[in-house]
Amino acid sequence: MSDPNAGGTSETASQKSTKDGSLPTGSSPQLPEMQQEAEEEAKQQLSAHMSYKYEELRSRASVSPGLDIPEDLLHLSHSFGFDSRRRANLGVLDDSTLIFIAGNLMVLLDVHAQEQRFLRSSGGGGIGAIAVHPSREFFAVAEKGTSPDIIVYEYPSLRPGRILRGGTRHRYSCVSFNHDGSLLASVGGEPDFLLTLWDWRREEVQSFQATSQEVHRVSFSHYDQELLTTAGCRHINFWKLSTTFTGFKLEKLAGHFGNSVASDIEGVLELPDGEVVSGTEWGNLLLWDGNSIKAEICCKDGRSCHSGTAQPFALEGGKLLTFGSDGAVRSWDFERISSFTCDGGGSRLEVEPINELVVGRHVCLSSVVKSSLPGSSVWFAQDSNGGIWNLDLSFSPSAADPRRLLSCPSGPIKGLDVSKTSHLMATTALDCSVRVFDLLAKREVTSSCFNQGGTALSWAPLTVNQKGGLLVTGFEDGVVRLLELRADSGVSAEEHTRLHLKQALKPHSAAVTAVAFQPDGHILATGSEDQTVFFFTVGEACHPLGFIHVPGPVQALEWSPDSHLPQNGRRLLILCRSGHALEVESPDLEAERSPQSFHLPELPRRCFGFSSITSRMKRPAGTSRPQTERMKIRREEVEKQEGEKPQPPGPLLCGFYSEPGQFWLSMGGFDSGYLYHCKFSEDQSEEPCRRQDEPFDFLLVSGADDDPICSMTFSSSRQLLLCGMHSGTIRVYPLRPGDLAPADMQAYWALSVHDNHYGHLRHIRCSFDDLFVLTAGDDGNIFSFSRVPPEESQRGLQRQRARIPSPRAYQETESSAVDIQDPEAFSLEAAKQKQDQDLLRRKADQKAAQTRIQLAELREKFKLVLAENQHLPERVRLTPEELNPLLYEKAKRMTAERVMKVRQQMAKEQERCSMALRKLQEWSKSSSEALSVITVVGVRSGIRVSTYHVSANTEHRPHRRASATEAPPDSEEPEADPADSAATQEAAEKQVPRPPVPPPPRVRGRGQDTVRLRKVAERAERVRATMERRRQEWARLYAEKPQEDFEDPLDVLEIQEAKKNIGDVIVVKPPTMCAEGKKEEWNAWEEKIIQQKSEMNRRITNLRDAKIRLVSWLSAQAKRLQKIHHGLGTDLRRSPPPLPSMSPEEMPERKLQCSSATLDGYRAPTRRAGTEQEVPPGADSSLKAEEKDKQERNERTLSLSASSELREEEQLTPLEKELQQEEEIRRLHQQDTLLQQMESSISRFDSELLLLRQQKVRLDIHLKQADLHLLTLFQETVILGSFEEREASLQEKLNRIVEERRSIEFQLQGYSEQLKQRRRVIEELQEDEEALAADFQASVAENHHYEDLLTKIFKKKAARKKKEKRAGSPSEEDSDDSLEDWDGCIDSDMEEEDGSSVDDKVCPTGCDPDLFRKILQLRERRWDLEEMLVEAGKSADALKKESDGLITKGKVLKSSQQRIEEEVELINKDKLQKMKQVEVVVPFRLHQIQFLSNGSVPSDLSEALVLDKSEMDRLRRRVQQLQVEKEAEEGRLLQAQRQRSRLIRENKEMTVRLQELEKQCNELMMLKYGRLLDVEALLSMSGQKKLDKLKEEKLLLEAEHAKELKRWKAKVEEARHALWDATEQNTGVLRSTVHLTDQKKELRSKLSSRQKNMDKLQFQDHRRLEDREDIRKLQELVQAQEQQAQALLRRIHLLSSKEGCVLPPETTRLPPLAPAHGPLPSTRGRPLRGHDD
Repeated sequence: MSDPNAGGTSETASQKSTKDGSLPTGSSPQLPEMQQEAEEEAKQQLSAHMSYKYEELRSRASVSPGLDIPEDLLHLSHSFGFDSRRRANLGVLDDSTLIFIAGNLMVLLDVHAQEQRFLRSSGGGGIGAIAVHPSREFFAVAEKGTSPDIIVYEYPSLRPGRILRGGTRHRYSCVSFNHDGSLLASVGGEPDFLLTLWDWRREEVQSFQATSQEVHRVSFSHYDQELLTTAGCRHINFWKLSTTFTGFKLEKLAGHFGNSVASDIEGVLELPDGEVVSGTEWGNLLLWDGNSIKAEICCKDGRSCHSGTAQPFALEGGKLLTFGSDGAVRSWDFERISSFTCDGGGSRLEVEPINELVVGRHVCLSSVVKSSLPGSSVWFAQDSNGGIWNLDLSFSPSAADPRRLLSCPSGPIKGLDVSKTSHLMATTALDCSVRVFDLLAKREVTSSCFNQGGTALSWAPLTVNQKGGLLVTGFEDGVVRLLELRADSGVSAEEHTRLHLKQALKPHSAAVTAVAFQPDGHILATGSEDQTVFFFTVGEACHPLGFIHVPGPVQALEWSPDSHLPQNGRRLLILCRSGHALEVESPDLEAERSPQSFHLPELPRRCFGFSSITSRMKRPAGTSRPQTERMKIRREEVEKQEGEKPQPPGPLLCGFYSEPGQFWLSMGGFDSGYLYHCKFSEDQSEEPCRRQDEPFDFLLVSGADDDPICSMTFSSSRQLLLCGMHSGTIRVYPLRPGDLAPADMQAYWALSVHDNHYGHLRHIRCSFDDLFVLTAGDDGNIFSFSRVPPEESQRGLQRQRARIPSPRAYQETESSAVDIQDPEAFSLEAAKQKQDQDLLRRKADQKAAQTRIQLAELREKFKLVLAENQHLPERVRLTPEELNPLLYEKAKRMTAERVMKVRQQMAKEQERCSMALRKLQEWSKSSSEALSVITVVGVRSGIRVSTYHVSANTEHRPHRRASATEAPPDSEEPEADPADSAATQEAAEKQVPRPPVPPPPRVRGRGQDTVRLRKVAERAERVRATMERRRQEWARLYAEKPQEDFEDPLDVLEIQEAKKNIGDVIVVKPPTMCAEGKKEEWNAWEEKIIQQKSEMNRRITNLRDAKIRLVSWLSAQAKRLQKIHHGLGTDLRRSPPPLPSMSPEEMPERKLQCSSATLDGYRAPTRRAGTEQEVPPGADSSLKAEEKDKQERNERTLSLSASSELREEEQLTPLEKELQQEEEIRRLHQQDTLLQQMESSISRFDSELLLLRQQKVRLDIHLKQADLHLLTLFQETVILGSFEEREASLQEKLNRIVEERRSIEFQLQGYSEQLKQRRRVIEELQEDEEALAADFQASVAENHHYEDLLTKIFKKKAARKKKEKRAGSPSEEDSDDSLEDWDGCIDSDMEEEDGSSVDDKVCPTGCDPDLFRKILQLRERRWDLEEMLVEAGKSADALKKESDGLITKGKVLKSSQQRIEEEVELINKDKLQKMKQVEVVVPFRLHQIQFLSNGSVPSDLSEALVLDKSEMDRLRRRVQQLQVEKEAEEGRLLQAQRQRSRLIRENKEMTVRLQELEKQCNELMMLKYGRLLDVEALLSMSGQKKLDKLKEEKLLLEAEHAKELKRWKAKVEEARHALWDATEQNTGVLRSTVHLTDQKKELRSKLSSRQKNMDKLQFQDHRRLEDREDIRKLQELVQAQEQQAQALLRRIHLLSSKEGCVLPPETTRLPPLAPAHGPLPSTRGRPLRGHDD
């Protein structure tokens, strides 16, 4: 290891900035320049030999504070597993060392010595991916966790050389070095999927780019270092690495699968020509060119290259090497693949492999890496089914066979247990293997494979097998196998140890999840996912006792310990995954069992249904449980649902007994984070599935909210509780002596071992002597830990090996057990149930046979009875109904039921046959013309009316619509708004950089100039306002001025009306005709014809149906007539009319109907041939004899009935004869009525048929005319079709030209707007330049002493640097080339026009320095304006040039458009000319022909005109109307001509007047200015600069005034506060004044009363004199108070006028005045407060 200081130098500022999950950036951070330079120097100081200390980086075991457990409690001894299903989990460091990931460890395996070295992850969160440097001197380890790092280790020193931080947020999915090893690419997992490119030697990020999907593979091209490929879940991306001034930049090109199905891509290979080959899920290869699939590579006949996933991995010797999940490695001809050319989308390249190497059966290759030896053909392959292979891919005859270097379980480990007497460990997994490992020798002892995956395993106790070699294993198909580990007799136990099958049973129908031996070894219990637990007796073989049902799938089984025997006896604790726990007593071995089933319903049991209490749980004080987002959401949901229904518990993971009837449980999901102490309730009346029991105690497990305990075990001494966590971590809790569980789950020892994401630690065990701790997880890894340091373990156990059970003495004579190979075999219960069912079935068959014999005997007896009945006379013979009425009714009912059942069963078949028959009949009707024509024949008239033949394809033709043939309008993109483009251009113009204008010097003490400038500005403003007003007036006048082509709207309306009405004057443009329109017209006529024919056919068919009804009605009437004739004599009988019949032409569909006779005739030959072979001779004659007997019997019956009638007639009485006559009269009336009805019906039918024939004849005439019109349309369609192709090509060209012209007009509009803006900018710059000159003239007076010198300085040419292209852009040239950025004038001094030089750097003596600086500033501004003018002029010229080019192009397109339109017009004329030549047939009657020659019709009618008579009359009337309208229009025309002459004359006069005014204006301008000027520009320039000065001064004054105003506002605020105080004081004074006023009034009243009393008194004494003195003083006091009150009132009024406020009077009153005789305080001369100002 290197010095610690060397490792410290790697912590640069850039690395610190990328900590805590922050993403790095390609550019340097925004730091001050000094700090940035120091950072760059620190980066450059990263030495090639710098490294970190591994001991400081690696993750360690965490120990809670205060816990007396050493940190090195467990020492890693060996790794027996291999995470073979992890992607790319194999690397080669040298010719004998392989590296792969195992949970939180990196394992370095020496393939020759089979020794392992380990490297732990740094963060303890797991390892995501590894990559080996091309030089094999380094390898990168990308970890998982929060902001994980990538550590680059040196090899073989294994020192951490570099640490790359901040590449992803949670985990890395893949990493890869480029070909020369200078760069490292990494891809993060969810959620950022960040692709990062590292300069790993400098620990810097070169570039990064976020992706959107999970990436499985990232690789650089071996042929082009700038190409990078990433592939993964349903995607592949191609990256281009380019170098910019800020560093590397990644450009992404996403691959498109096109017609191929999107596939997960595991492997890619870059080819020398830039193409990429990738694998697929279905076994073929995809050849990518760019971002599209060039070809799909497969074998001949479309066979896939591999069965399953295929991956390409190398290109060697002109061969492309691939491997697949089928365990085969194949080589392909690369030359043929690279030379393949694609002939279109979806091309397939069929290639046969050149060589093939099949590694082995049940091998699934997932990655291969090449040996480090140069020129070697040896590759190392990762087998996903658990192993590492050594492959020789030279494909030569001398090549070595594949050799397995490592064999281990594949996938999650489902079962693990240790021997009770030796250091042996057994495991089983879903790869169908059972393996035994030697912990001391660190090797696999033996293994066996079966046809199903293993799911549970247990090592039998010594009480069952004294040698300790019996294992019980459960499998997926429910089979339990007893395997005995032993060495073969006569050989070494170390070499020939095997697992012998002792017995195979199948107690379950689903996977076996738990097996447990009773501690005394008498009973074996097995649990399964089929929710059953089966019990067996254990001896030389296992015999089934029975099973019980449990509420859920079994998770674990545990027998009660020996300490519970005195109280409860031996019991079994069954833990179900659904949260239920059951305790059942051990089955009684001597009890009787049911012979029908193994079920044990009476077995005593107790049940516990876990009910969640997490939401109501109170934690102990001082404990805190960290809440994740998921836990917070769960808790909120629980609080919402609280009170409604109980929260369903999470899955039960594990548990163990504590005391009799009590146990501890560990739950997952929402209930994780606690150990729950539970006990069985005494009340077990409720069903187990519905029980809701709560724990009575719990222990908080620190840090287990999302990391529940999955497995638990105790050490042999029960001093430690070892827990396997969901995150793959081992936790160890100390136990006090005698405790069955820890008192506190807060302090623990923890070590991350398995993968933190999917390596759930399901199994943890201690060896029999606690020397080893074994763990197995779902990641397929198996670790063994030693309780002593590795050095001591090696010294103490280096010569020891695990003891293998010796073979038994009778092993050779023991027969091998029969294994259960069929997964569908019956379980023990199913086999027993089937055996019972077979027995019952045999008994039922025997009983049925006996019943059949009895029925046969009864049948013979019944036949004898029938024969006897047949020989009896007819009058006493019993009918079948009388013979056995009940049996007859029952048979009839059963027959009906059977018929109904048969009909129901055959309903679907009957419906299918009916539909087939209907379709066949319809097809026959449509295919046969004779069947589609129906002829109705009259009954007596002989009239025949036939239907029209309408073919099926026209009769059922869908109506075509014009909208169907019209193409939808092209969806053109909306054109950009010119206003938007103008606004954008204006914004761009505003962004043109302008030089900063220096602020003018502050104006101080120039009052006269300010007044003068203000007047000038006001005058300029007035002039500008006047000009603006005039401009608006001119704009209004110009807007009202009519254009030259202006037309009166009334005239336009009249012209339009004339165009509509004057048909013989308007030149109508010939309509454009096309073949499509004629086809539509053709279809419309055809549909109309078909519609009329169909309507007539419908009427004829209805009449035919009426005849059918008539014939059936006549037949019925004839039968009634026959019945009537039976009662009449032959002379009274009237013959009915001849009955009509339906001829075949009237019902042609009968030809398709098959009667029973037809079918019999069809079947007769076949039946005859069959009967000749089957029927014995003489059978036919017997049948004929029977038929002859039946006929004779019928004839005899008829003769007897006739003779009986004759005898009855001879014996009639007179009354009977009279009644017979009445009956004859009635029958005669009925006979006449029936004959009359039959005659009228026949006549009515014949009349309807005659009317229908007349209508059909008229329809035939119209149809013939329509046929002639169709013929004409056909000829026109043929003519138009000949022009269609040419017209379509011209129309396409025309549309393209119109589109181009439209785009050119749009561009011209945009250029015009931009040009206007450029001109506007130029005008503004010119105005600024003129204003600048005016400002210079105003600054330098006319008689200034330095006027010439300052003018030369001001007009000096520019000698300054060109502006850079953009600010902040890096210079591409060196500083030596900076002279090239100067203009042609580079001299330090400027030459005048006459050659003299002027020094502009020193102010001339005597000149005002401020004025000189101002002139320099004005010159700088002039230079800036000139540069901007030049740039604006150039841009305007460029726009003008582009606009001219577009105008020229538009003219060319316009001429092309005109030419094409002319060609289209010529085509239309040719079409019309040929259309006019088509002859049209028009039928006429003779009276319609008025073209006569000498009173007769000529033979040649070619000169005749066909015209409608009504149209001729309308034209004659129209001629008369036009004559009247012509006279009126001539009058209006004369008036319009006169008005036009007047307007022309007035226009000329106004033009002359305008010319005179313009001449006068020019003369005045020459007189005043000496030349013609633009008055508006002059007025705008005259006051522009002065106005700017005034505005600047105005801003300065406003700023000063604002400060002054602020100062005065502060003073006002102070005055307001003073006023407030004064107001308060004056308010108090006012209150005292009011009080004094009241006292004054009171004293006045007293005084007046005293004076009245004094007038009445006649004497005056000394007392009265004193009173008068007091009165005088009081009067003086009152006067003084009045004066004070008046002064206060004036003061209040003054304050109120100054926005003061007066407080309301308070309730407190002033103290009362002193007594009148006492001395009064003098207020005279004492000023009141607030009056001194």
